[in-house]
Amino acid sequence: MNQPRLVHRRSLLTGLLAVGLVPLAGCMSKPVRPANADGTYCYAVGRSLSRKLTCTTAPIPSQQVEAEAKRFEATPGLLTVYVVRKRWGDARNVVRLTVDRDPAVATVPESFVRLRLKPGAHQMVAEWDEGRAALDITGKAGEVVFVELIGSVWSWGSSYRLESGNPAESRARALGLRLVADIG
Repeated sequence: MNQPRLVHRRSLLTGLLAVGLVPLAGCMSKPVRPANADGTYCYAVGRSLSRKLTCTTAPIPSQQVEAEAKRFEATPGLLTVYVVRKRWGDARNVVRLTVDRDPAVATVPESFVRLRLKPGAHQMVAEWDEGRAALDITGKAGEVVFVELIGSVWSWGSSYRLESGNPAESRARALGLRLVADIG
């Protein structure tokens, strides 16, 4: 093959790769924001002047605790429950989670919570300004259960529901999220 034709082919291939790969950079997940100076965490939506923050009410666990939680290992003698909150239509609102009427834990969009509970049956309740949702959870000692907190926020209102999560999908979703509470 002659030299000019080879150079032209390489240039064309390089151009096509650049055009094809550059848009994919937008599909990568955005980096997780660091905790605030007071230990709380804020989820931000929007850009500079129109940025809206949704913040936890209490300090979040350390990065070391988060890394350990992201191994998704069972706790001997306890039921381990992961609550994952990541959906495209959920971009604001603090949703408070309670289990068996214990003190509430505040969640923000794109976050997750790890709960270590006594084995058996429990009721989880999610509450926000416009409503509430509940889910009964049952598990044995040494078991890991995933729950998805699914929300939709629109200009006319918001709705949330709790569902049992698929372990593989919930794990994958939680890996890019911030641990906002570690209970038990």
